[in-house]
Amino acid sequence: MQTVSLETLEIARAGGVVTITLNRPDKKNAANNTMWDELLATFRQISRSDEDRVVVITGAGGAFCAGADLWAGGAERHQLARMRDITDVALALHRLPQPTIAKVRGVAVGAGMNLALGCDLVVASDNARFSEIFAKRGLSIDFAGSWLLVRRIGLHRAKELVLFGDIIGAADADRIGVVNRVVPDAELDAFVDEWAARLAAGPPIALAQSKRLLDNAMQMTFEQALDDEGSAQTVNFSTRDTAEAIKAFTEKRDPHYQGR
Repeated sequence: MQTVSLETLEIARAGGVVTITLNRPDKKNAANNTMWDELLATFRQISRSDEDRVVVITGAGGAFCAGADLWAGGAERHQLARMRDITDVALALHRLPQPTIAKVRGVAVGAGMNLALGCDLVVASDNARFSEIFAKRGLSIDFAGSWLLVRRIGLHRAKELVLFGDIIGAADADRIGVVNRVVPDAELDAFVDEWAARLAAGPPIALAQSKRLLDNAMQMTFEQALDDEGSAQTVNFSTRDTAEAIKAFTEKRDPHYQGR
């Protein structure tokens, strides 16, 4: 395993899986300006990598992320400029071609909850707690939460979470569709490792295209979706990976994908 420690992040790579650990445990991994900058640079680097097949985002010290650190201070900048920096991070996460998994322990609130929702899959420990806490801080929802939450759980559920800002436990998050899975805390690492390994072994080009098609689905007409599917499938049939998949099927073995 290769591990790199930044000021606010720890980045580990093994077997095509990149694990990004938010590493401000004394602040429940609340994101300061440095963390936003490091996340943006990391996401952009991963997006250009052929070796990175899957991204897992998690937090150190038993918490996922307590949102933006509103008391972190920093350079004197207009709030609008600071918000542009933060929204750049949300966009960079959304644009990652690789599948992404949020591994959530403890609190995931505010921008921290929406960082998790911005991932393709959310797996939570049974001790996880979620909140769109913005209203209780005199703020409106951000970090793409207005886009993500409605698509994940529907308009009226989203309004309930956002307008009240209540904290919900893992079981309720599972019931209303905030997360994909809830597992006992002792099993969380192994569960996410298994999902990540399966995705890392998959066909990178095909998975990236399926991810894009699904992300775009709600903006497309039926005919546009069919046209996009046809274009994506045409690309797939031109790759070595699809030829390898067909060959592996006929030879009754597991395929070995190279992203080409």
